[in-house]
Amino acid sequence: MSRPSPIRVVLADDERMVRTALRAILSAEPDLEVAGEAATGAEAVSLVRDLRPDVVLMDVRMPGIDGIRATEQILATLAEPPRIVVVTTFENDSYVYDALRAGAAGFLLKRADADALVQAVRLVARSDSLLFPAAVRTLATEHARAHPAPPTWVAKLTAREGEVLRHLARGLTNAEIARRLRVGPATVKSHVAAVLAKTGTRDRTQAVIAAYEAGFLNGG
Repeated sequence: MSRPSPIRVVLADDERMVRTALRAILSAEPDLEVAGEAATGAEAVSLVRDLRPDVVLMDVRMPGIDGIRATEQILATLAEPPRIVVVTTFENDSYVYDALRAGAAGFLLKRADADALVQAVRLVARSDSLLFPAAVRTLATEHARAHPAPPTWVAKLTAREGEVLRHLARGLTNAEIARRLRVGPATVKSHVAAVLAKTGTRDRTQAVIAAYEAGFLNGG
């Protein structure tokens, strides 16, 4: 029986020592493979287009094109983009929030231990859940702009779509939501697509951020 293909990762960080440490940790795992390294945002965009990895570990503060702009360009230009995890020193950094709004799947602190790094890569590569949803909520609360009134899309959501959106904010996968709602995964996928369309977002991370900014998830 053949082994499944390894999860291919691109490392983007302007510090060589950081990339070396990340490569050593990931390369020690049989199911992970470092496909390439980039020292700038522009290099990251070019490398991702060429290598088509599964996951990108993206530093937010890099010379030239920073990690936020690089994330935007990757997600805007590839039909099937990789999952992007922002790697940062400070979890409440406004750069991290901007990267999440751009569509990053989540973020990882540079002080995280090796096990947390490995599990984060596996989580985002093999599932459709958000990485660290509780932290996303904290960031959204701290950085979201105040809305004098809810945007029009809030009223357009059906009750079931609103329920699905709340589950997305908890970091649940489509399969987990299907079990909670006692429906098929295809039904959940359809609801998620409707949520993205009505919120005007391209992925679940952006949809959750939009929901927090609109006050839709406050207290929920």
